[in-house]
Amino acid sequence: MKQTTMARTLVVLLVLASAGGAYHLGHQQGRRQMAATDAPARSAGGANLKAGDIDPGTGKRILYWHDPMVPGQRFDKPGKSPFMDMPLSPVYEEAGGGATVTVDSRVTQNLGVRTAEVKTGRLASALEVPGNVAINERGIEVLQARTSGFVEHAYARTTLDPVRKGQPLALIYSPEWVTAQEEYLAVTRMGTSLHGDLREAAIARMRQTGMTEQHIRLVQDTGRLQPRLAVTSPVDGIVTEVGARDGMTVPPGTTLFRLASLATVWVLAEVPETHVSRLRPGQTVSAVAAALPGQTLTGKVDAILPDINPGTRTVRVRIELQNKGRQLLPGMFVTVRFDAAPGPDRLLVPTESLIHTGTRTIVMIETAPGGFSPVEVRTGATSGGQTEVTEGLEAGQKVVVSGQFLLDSEASLRGATQRMTAAPAAPATAAAGPEHEGTGRVEAVSAESMTISHEPIPSADWGAMTMDFAAPASGMPQGFKPGDRIRFRFRLDRDGAATLSSVERAAPASGARP
Repeated sequence: MKQTTMARTLVVLLVLASAGGAYHLGHQQGRRQMAATDAPARSAGGANLKAGDIDPGTGKRILYWHDPMVPGQRFDKPGKSPFMDMPLSPVYEEAGGGATVTVDSRVTQNLGVRTAEVKTGRLASALEVPGNVAINERGIEVLQARTSGFVEHAYARTTLDPVRKGQPLALIYSPEWVTAQEEYLAVTRMGTSLHGDLREAAIARMRQTGMTEQHIRLVQDTGRLQPRLAVTSPVDGIVTEVGARDGMTVPPGTTLFRLASLATVWVLAEVPETHVSRLRPGQTVSAVAAALPGQTLTGKVDAILPDINPGTRTVRVRIELQNKGRQLLPGMFVTVRFDAAPGPDRLLVPTESLIHTGTRTIVMIETAPGGFSPVEVRTGATSGGQTEVTEGLEAGQKVVVSGQFLLDSEASLRGATQRMTAAPAAPATAAAGPEHEGTGRVEAVSAESMTISHEPIPSADWGAMTMDFAAPASGMPQGFKPGDRIRFRFRLDRDGAATLSSVERAAPASGARP
């Protein structure tokens, strides 16, 4: 009995010892994990620093801490980002008070921020637009009957048939032609002194009946009556209209055939109305046809037509192209390239560096190592991935070509925060622009801003997106948390920054995510 009791006591002691050891090991492991988590936070901005303190490493005041990948969420002390496996980065106050963003060099590398230098030069091609080939109406020939006649045989029977110069199109018998020829042949057999005058009068009579010079020479050379004469093509081209059929009686003025020469063709190009002022009639252009790869065709601007498409806001420009070998056919698509206008070199930046807000165009420039600031610019023509800048930049500056949207978002938030801090709260009636209303879902909330995934807002011409809204002058409404479905009102200032006017809860949308 004693042995059984001792055995049970020994088992209990062993269980307690095992539990104590496991607790000790777990406690030590947790402390090591907490230390590992806090280490990046301390190294990122210094131990025990918080918003408003001076960073001894840079000598600048810390405004707040944030994750560069989620700039809308701000923190008042260092630590590890709840969104990414990386430490929070400090955002410093700039001496000038502008909306300049300062990013640590390691974070800049992680974000893939790349810059390019602003250079002077010329665009290889100032403008490229689509167009389609059409018949040059100046090359259209119309063959009509000048006298009554009969079509004994039509050689050209269908439209779009190719024809060569001098090719017979139809065989015509005309009584008036026969009469005029008989008068001429009778005069040539006379031996009077009036022979010369009568001969010229007989030739003029044949011309009046509609006989061509070729027909007249045939009668003169053979000295015989030609009761049937062939109507021939005066150009190389295609048949666009057939009015003569076998056995037809044709009165004077009847269109027998309509022909179009393809030695030159027109290209009707759709040019944006903002670029039309740079074009001039006679300006040299080049074109590339999809059906003729590797071939460059040359031509010139024939006319700028007074016709604008209200849907695409493009003006139709008529271009005349040489069509060697008749390779271009009506209806083909071509890409027209207008050469750059003569003048001095212009500032050029990569097109991908431009941020279009809808009301203005912005680029992020590098003001110092790790410092970036938004600058409004005016742009010109675009071609080959390069865009002309007419105002706002200088040669030698560096613009951000990758990651600029994150920097611009942060700069907009910084500018809005500084304006709210520097200026006293203005009455609601003084807010810039009309008030807009939308519905959405709260993604993050801080004292300065609220991140909202909102539905399309037609009054602001916005699509569905996730963005930050600055807090109203009275302060951020309380009681809202990530995931709440809300209805909100806001206004836009002259810089496009959105400031909330009011926020209220909304009924959950059908099919909304939890």
